[in-house]
Amino acid sequence: MTSTTDIPLPLRKARVHEACGPGAVSFAAIAASRARPVLWVRERWLGEMINPVGLSVFFDPAHLLLAQTGDQTETLAVAEEALRDGSVPLVTLEITRPLNLREGRRLQLAAKAGNTTGLCLIPEGMGSNAAETRWHCTPVFDAGDSTLMRWKIIKNKSGTLGSWHVRWNATSHRLDVVSPAGERPGSAGASD
Repeated sequence: MTSTTDIPLPLRKARVHEACGPGAVSFAAIAASRARPVLWVRERWLGEMINPVGLSVFFDPAHLLLAQTGDQTETLAVAEEALRDGSVPLVTLEITRPLNLREGRRLQLAAKAGNTTGLCLIPEGMGSNAAETRWHCTPVFDAGDSTLMRWKIIKNKSGTLGSWHVRWNATSHRLDVVSPAGERPGSAGASD
């Protein structure tokens, strides 16, 4: 295993980032593992629920503040106010429609004013031009490891793009970077 120093984590403070893909909630939970408390804002009509107990693998659910709003306009207002206030180090918001440049810029300005981090969980293809980084997060299907994920930066305003295979280590509460399956020691594709 290599260190996480190659991955630009934790997410840059005073900026708003985006994550998409089937592993975006896991990405948000891992980002939240170093932040206390975490505000998670979502529309109440969404079918899936955030289960604080399910997040306990990543952080103490007592540190999760869950706000449910009527629509995306309310979600953006709550998130903007929380980012500007700076009382919570991480504000995660679930986006259901594309943000226009004005909305994305308002979130960036609020994050800068509060010196806090924002993370928008977005449907694929709905990214904002104002986002600092955009991550595509997917599980890696490996018969020997059901916790393996692939994180790929598909947009980065202040750095390079990259891709990593990662695994959350629940025992040590840290993120491990692992070699892709064909490059692991003992696999058919690995060089000796």
